[in-house]
Amino acid sequence: MSAAIGYMRISSKSQESATQRAAIERAAAARGDTITSWYDEKMSGKTLARPELQRLRADVRAGIVSKIYVYRLDRLTRSGIRDTFEVIEELHAHGCQLVSIGDGFDLAGPAAEIILAVLAWSAKAERQVIGERVAAARMRLEAEGRPWGRPSRLRDGERVQLMKLREQGMSLRQIAVTMRVPKTTVIRALAAVRNTTPNSGRKTDASMPPDPGAVPSSTCGPS
Repeated sequence: MSAAIGYMRISSKSQESATQRAAIERAAAARGDTITSWYDEKMSGKTLARPELQRLRADVRAGIVSKIYVYRLDRLTRSGIRDTFEVIEELHAHGCQLVSIGDGFDLAGPAAEIILAVLAWSAKAERQVIGERVAAARMRLEAEGRPWGRPSRLRDGERVQLMKLREQGMSLRQIAVTMRVPKTTVIRALAAVRNTTPNSGRKTDASMPPDPGAVPSSTCGPS
């Protein structure tokens, strides 16, 4: 049996690559190959600037990798025909074979360029459709006055408790430990209360002892 590597990509941390891995292992075994190492990353395929893909391409250029198995071509790239051909041509230039087990086409046959172009266009179009669906869902929720994104870790009563702990002089880290939530959740909750609560007799963070580990709320991403 000859050696090969497997490349897997999923788009979000909530997904798992186990299905891709099992399918690749079965397909490789059926072709007399053994997967000796894996390149596995959780990142959108809309860009080629992905750590594991860059590591894979560097290993191909170094002659370390001679055959790559992917679940489908869109796992490798789905940012358009130009990017797809860039990666494929680099692989071929260094004697590396690409095997896509889910697309059902020979990527090295006489019609390979046409097939690759169609698959690359299809992958990019699918990504754009998904983006449009997400945008439409967000607009609908906002029109209905419903929040967008993951549900908050804190209920209303817990936010009140959090504010009281902060007013008592507890640090952000201490509050996070007490409430059993990430520190970033505490920071966002405090920022949200400041932004939505009218000026009252309640103490603000400006009048409280500074927290040495505090992160400005404007630098925090979505939860």
